[in-house]
Amino acid sequence: MKTKDPSAAKANTKEVIQVIGELQDALRELELSGWSGFDCSPPHLQILDAWGTSFRPKAETLEDIRGDLGDCRRCKLETGRKHIVFGEGDPGARLVFVGEGPGFEEDRQGRPFVGAAGKLLTRIISAIGLDRENVYICNIIKCRPPDNRNPDAKEIESCAPFVKRQLRAIAPEFVCTLGTFASQTLLETNKPISRLRGRFHQAMGIQVIPTYHPAYLLRNPEKKRDVWEDMKLLMQAMELPIPDKPNHRS
Repeated sequence: MKTKDPSAAKANTKEVIQVIGELQDALRELELSGWSGFDCSPPHLQILDAWGTSFRPKAETLEDIRGDLGDCRRCKLETGRKHIVFGEGDPGARLVFVGEGPGFEEDRQGRPFVGAAGKLLTRIISAIGLDRENVYICNIIKCRPPDNRNPDAKEIESCAPFVKRQLRAIAPEFVCTLGTFASQTLLETNKPISRLRGRFHQAMGIQVIPTYHPAYLLRNPEKKRDVWEDMKLLMQAMELPIPDKPNHRS
């Protein structure tokens, strides 16, 4: 009689968990879009949650994910980084901001959005009536590309699963993607940010509003008006009070 291979059983369990998670995301997206072909109500989604109980003893936490990321060597960016920039903020936030990747100052400090673009993002968050402590902030990739170049496809492919796991652990109601790479990665599209911004999309059962990256705004300040229009849509959806104009000058 052959003994079961523990590593194979573990791999099968991970596959089941992934399939259940993807099915849950699909059902939630259908529910958000108003599709009524079958019952997507919360009680029925809870039944689906129960199906995975034997495979998923506990919900994954941000600490679990950071531990799994470890001293990451999954792509070539590990050779030039000082710090892995995992993310920070409220682990139960309603709103998550997802950017592209760390810059010089972020790599030096090991924190997301602390350079010039980060200061602008902090002002944007304040303008919608929140603080950085009320939201969660992370990036598509966790290590700084040399000379702040754009991340390549392999780097994004290596890191994107961790961002998606972070979003599953936080379970926010809203995500604001900042710039082309964050928006295209989470929405799985090649459309430019100029065509994606200005309206909500859905990904992983979450309402996603793309907008321009703060670093882009530093180079193109005339686009700040577009970002403010996006933030007003976000505030309306979150039922936050909308001022006539931003609380802080950008």
